[in-house]
Amino acid sequence: MFKRNATPTETNSQPVQAVERITSVLGSGVIWHGSVNGSGGVRIEGAFEGEIALRGMLVVGETGRVTCPNVRANTVIVAGAVRGNITTQKLEIRASGRVWGDVVTTAFVTEEGAFLRGQIRMEETVELDLEPAPESTPSEAAQAESITQNSSQISVPVPDSTPSMDSTQKLMRKKKPDA
Repeated sequence: MFKRNATPTETNSQPVQAVERITSVLGSGVIWHGSVNGSGGVRIEGAFEGEIALRGMLVVGETGRVTCPNVRANTVIVAGAVRGNITTQKLEIRASGRVWGDVVTTAFVTEEGAFLRGQIRMEETVELDLEPAPESTPSEAAQAESITQNSSQISVPVPDSTPSMDSTQKLMRKKKPDA
């Protein structure tokens, strides 16, 4: 009755993305005030207050507490508590997750028991306004190239005097075992 086709047809022309992984963890006993930005996956199990702008995944674990005016990440999974607006391509609120703030997303998943107090706006595309990745910036590549060119022209003068015995050699000479 319900039969799957032997050859799946591709309905979307977008390439399949690699599975995102967590590269950094804020442990359950840690309280952090500041900002998290860059690329990679971050899991928060402790308390965080500040700004979050990630090119990657943000996971707020069951013991995690985030207070942030605007959370921006490609994927956000909430099993703990988030107080602040969330802008993401995919938001998942687990059964233990609590969100107080407005959400802008392209995909939204919840489990039974999840909590959201705020407005949710679904869009076809979401601009995260994240800073460009370091390897894709042409000006940084040109800067690195000029540094390499300049570093090849550096010369270090060598002193003409004969090398003297350093303090390690003196100590080794004093501590010879008695024979």
